[in-house]
Amino acid sequence: MPVFKELLTMSVFARKRTFLTKLVCMGALLTPLFSAAADFPTRPITIVVGYSPGGANDVLARIVAEKLTLSLGQSVIVENRPGVASIVGASYVAKAKPDGYTLLMGASGPIVFNHVLYAKLPYTPQDFAPISLVGTFPLVMLTQANNPAKSVTEMVAFAKQNPDKVNYSAPSASFQLIAELFNGKTGTRFQHIPYKGSADAITAVMTQDVTMTLIDTGPALTALQGGRVKAMAVTSGERLKDLPNVPTMTELGVDINVSFWSGLLAPAGTPPAIVKRIQEEVARVLELPDVKKRITGLAITPVSNTPEQFDKMITQEINAWRQVATEKNIKAN
Repeated sequence: MPVFKELLTMSVFARKRTFLTKLVCMGALLTPLFSAAADFPTRPITIVVGYSPGGANDVLARIVAEKLTLSLGQSVIVENRPGVASIVGASYVAKAKPDGYTLLMGASGPIVFNHVLYAKLPYTPQDFAPISLVGTFPLVMLTQANNPAKSVTEMVAFAKQNPDKVNYSAPSASFQLIAELFNGKTGTRFQHIPYKGSADAITAVMTQDVTMTLIDTGPALTALQGGRVKAMAVTSGERLKDLPNVPTMTELGVDINVSFWSGLLAPAGTPPAIVKRIQEEVARVLELPDVKKRITGLAITPVSNTPEQFDKMITQEINAWRQVATEKNIKAN
């Protein structure tokens, strides 16, 4: 019995020693991660924009970068890497070192619609760690100022009676998806006419080459100032402050509530503590009065969310739009 007790005691001590050794090893492994997050950042951060300078996504990135520079104590630089539907910029960040020093000011286009519309991409949704939304904006339906239709209801009625006489302009396949969603919800057959950019798509409406377009808010507001087009509806759930007299699609009985977005993402594998640190700073920045004023001036609504919420939103949008693209057989050229 004494021998058994001695062996039992030795076994207990051995297990305790093994457990303590594992704790020490785990601590040694985790310490660098916590230390990196606590010290972050120790050098400049780059926010990559997949569009040319001057666009809404670029300006949005620069507003956020300016404020993050002050709050993080390190320079936050905006680097433009435009090309091929923003695939160039997104791919660059997806392959970057996951340390929090290279971020992407992503958007619905490269993160959601590209995965729906392109058969092959050099990156996947799993290559990113979503950080936070930064802003959202709906689309505006524009038609000629002298169009006899005074409402979407009247336009739909005309389209059903004259299916061969109605069409729409779209600057990319992602905008085409929204228009085809409208066709599906209203039982119309507006024909797609592709254009190279938002400006060309709007010009086609002005010159009556097409019946209407569904276009992003910024260019739409600029075009409306010229008086050659009129706004029929917005795709958001609520009316826009800039267009208080323009109804939402849902108000008109069309089940469409869609907004495009911009948001920050990091390469997959970025330490969660660093992702959280950046997300908290972004949320704080977006609450600053001057930031709100500057972003709303771009016809964008500033909004933040958590990494988990952002990730879930992206997944849901990809699944929803893939269904529309499949039903309408829409693919990127």
